[in-house]
Amino acid sequence: MLLQATGGHGAREEAEPKKLKLYSYWLSSCSCRVRIGLDLKGLEYEYVAVNFPEGEQQTPEFLKLNPMGYVPVLVDGDIVLADSFAILLYLDEKFPQHPLLPKDSVRRAINFQAANVISSSIQPRQLMLQHMREKLGPQEAIACAQDDIRTGFAALEKLLKDYAGRYATGNEVFLVDLFLAPQIHAAITRFKVEMDEFPLLSRLFEAYMELPAFQDNMPGKQPDTPAEHRV
Repeated sequence: MLLQATGGHGAREEAEPKKLKLYSYWLSSCSCRVRIGLDLKGLEYEYVAVNFPEGEQQTPEFLKLNPMGYVPVLVDGDIVLADSFAILLYLDEKFPQHPLLPKDSVRRAINFQAANVISSSIQPRQLMLQHMREKLGPQEAIACAQDDIRTGFAALEKLLKDYAGRYATGNEVFLVDLFLAPQIHAAITRFKVEMDEFPLLSRLFEAYMELPAFQDNMPGKQPDTPAEHRV
């Protein structure tokens, strides 16, 4: 049964009437991006937990929402969106408060490029981790994921070095920051990547962890976070 929780992750002040529903899994970095985006925009929503270990993502109920069987899924009235990139762009167009993209065309393009490094180059191997464990063994599977993360992080260090301010592309939080924070968190906590060789990303992560919208939406603080992983 899908677990539902309301409130908590939306605006800390006056919130719009609740109408959004987010299907999420506590450990999903894709879901984490959207949770942060919703929080930054001050949007109240209903959190519906999808239990991946129990296979709820493959139930007929969930597959009607996303035939791919992945989270996040955002439901806004009759609109159903099932991709974190698409969800965030949709939210940014519909709810203009706290824009997720800079006005400058170059910095906007850098946001897209850096976000795609994470979603298209780093993350795919992580999504195959269980299959890789079965084929290669746990140590080899983690090593492969670590290699992809290090390669991607090295590229991101080079890409962002001329654009970064307090955050990845200046002194305001934008789209790429929502992609970076969960990925860096996963690299450190799940994949045990040493961050010493990535000073820029390490500095950015420290800045993210000073912001409540990032703190409150990390995996350890979700309604469905197992007790042993809560922080």
